[in-house]
Amino acid sequence: MKKTIAIVLCASLLLCVGAAFGEDYAIATDTAFRPFEYTDKSGELVGIDVELLAAIAKDQGFTYSIEPLGWDGSIAACQAGQKDGMIAGASITEERLASGWIFSDAYFNATQSMAVAQGVSITGFEDLKGHSVAVKAGTLSKDYADSLSEKYEFKVVTYGSSLAVYMAVTGGDCAACFDDTPALEDYILNGGVFLQMVDGTANEGTDYGFVVFSAEKQELVDKFNAGLANIKASGEYDKILAKYLSLSE
Repeated sequence: MKKTIAIVLCASLLLCVGAAFGEDYAIATDTAFRPFEYTDKSGELVGIDVELLAAIAKDQGFTYSIEPLGWDGSIAACQAGQKDGMIAGASITEERLASGWIFSDAYFNATQSMAVAQGVSITGFEDLKGHSVAVKAGTLSKDYADSLSEKYEFKVVTYGSSLAVYMAVTGGDCAACFDDTPALEDYILNGGVFLQMVDGTANEGTDYGFVVFSAEKQELVDKFNAGLANIKASGEYDKILAKYLSLSE
């Protein structure tokens, strides 16, 4: 009888400890998408997405692991149930919502723009006729380029990461690239990428959200939303954005 009671007490204690420390979640992110997630000189994963998640987890009392799997890899891992959610500068679109992506409230708004190699005389979409344009697969930047390709007669070529997109342009394989404006600006100013922005090429922009791919993960989205509201109210949200976006000013 004493042994049974002891087992019950131990089980209860473990449940209490688990509740006290919060629930663990496995989160996926992109490998390199400055200033939202990237590895700094010391090898640490940093960025807006990384710090927002940390602040929200602290506010909501849950623990998590975060792994940079790349854009496609993060989506695949979440859809396969290997990860609980993804934070990787994912734009909230009707198409993604319709296909089963479950988004949090918006935490950032970003436009998409075009860039070319430094010193190149391309000044607008009209100069792309007959050329190839680099984009990251599965992104709104690709959608933006696709929407312009027929009118301006250029070919869209997809790559697996932003860095691969930029190298395609600096290496001469493509005449230009499209990507999220804050990422392009940060890589040019702080990431050693020899590109230049093309004025007047930004679109209207879309909101970023945290993503899960199963209704069973709704609780995680709810926690993210609650924590996001709290860190916005406390001023922590603005501090995180200022820390990274000020690098581009």
